[in-house]
Amino acid sequence: MEEIITLDYGSGGKKTSRLIEELLVPAFQNPALAALGDGAILPGAEKLVFSTDSFVVDPLFFPGGDIGKLSVCGTVNDLSVCGAEPKFLSLSFIIEEGLPMETLKQVVASIRTQAEKAGVQIVTGDTKVVEKGRGDGLYINTAGIGFLKYPGLGPENLREGDRVLVSGTVGDHGTAVMLARSGMMRGEISSDCAALGGLCETILSTGARVRVLRDPTRGGVATTLNEFVEGTALGIELEEEQIPVRPQVRAACDMLGLEPLYCANEGKLLAVVAAEDAEKVLAAMRQTEAGKDAAEIGVVTAARPGKLVMRTIPGGRRILQKLAGAQLPRIC
Repeated sequence: MEEIITLDYGSGGKKTSRLIEELLVPAFQNPALAALGDGAILPGAEKLVFSTDSFVVDPLFFPGGDIGKLSVCGTVNDLSVCGAEPKFLSLSFIIEEGLPMETLKQVVASIRTQAEKAGVQIVTGDTKVVEKGRGDGLYINTAGIGFLKYPGLGPENLREGDRVLVSGTVGDHGTAVMLARSGMMRGEISSDCAALGGLCETILSTGARVRVLRDPTRGGVATTLNEFVEGTALGIELEEEQIPVRPQVRAACDMLGLEPLYCANEGKLLAVVAAEDAEKVLAAMRQTEAGKDAAEIGVVTAARPGKLVMRTIPGGRRILQKLAGAQLPRIC
């Protein structure tokens, strides 16, 4: 690793993985942390799932959401895809001197609304203020606790022939924030920011053999699927024509030289399920607002161990690696 932290270390890609695997995991090694899930499953009288996240998105308000909505949805989703029922959140603000009080009030109102929708309570928190010029407006940290309801989810469960499902169009959040930051195509693309607890419950209550759930945030769908298979005897093959992308998102990404599969999502999930259960899960997802555009996009295969490969629309095959570098810093 370099002698200084660069923006690449916050991208959700290769350098983020190195930071986690070479510095943080060895420093704090324990079984709950070593699993490297979106949340840690903790032993006790009740099995708890615990997750934490920090939010530094720029701008604070963007089409479809804001930093407050994002902070609740992001942490709730990390708990939900672990098979937990989210219950409690902590909330900490780092506020830059000079932030308008009205801005903070809007963010707090957004947090309250989203917490009520997600069925979670804000039960503890903290506030710090830093000097003007040292905080870029507002940062938020949240931690969440939920009760484990559906144990046993994880990429180690993958089997050859399993199907890869996505709950809807990809790349919406990253593209919306990018355009809000630049001022281009204003109002045409909105973030997908949403809490996914209800969708996870819908999927898991079907009784289907669900191998793993994950919300593909920084690094996008491609990086998340790489994490599922890297270092294993299995790979994943995607079908490009089956991957749902909004035309506006595709146009914006083409204009900016980006790939939607690497753009962040904040209201979508990936599900890997047994082949025989794929249609049942898709049908259930499509009955919900959050999953109405769900699609089957790929299959787990033994043909290319440890690789994520996409069969392109023209018929060729392209290897998709983890995101390298920072496609867009300050995305969440």
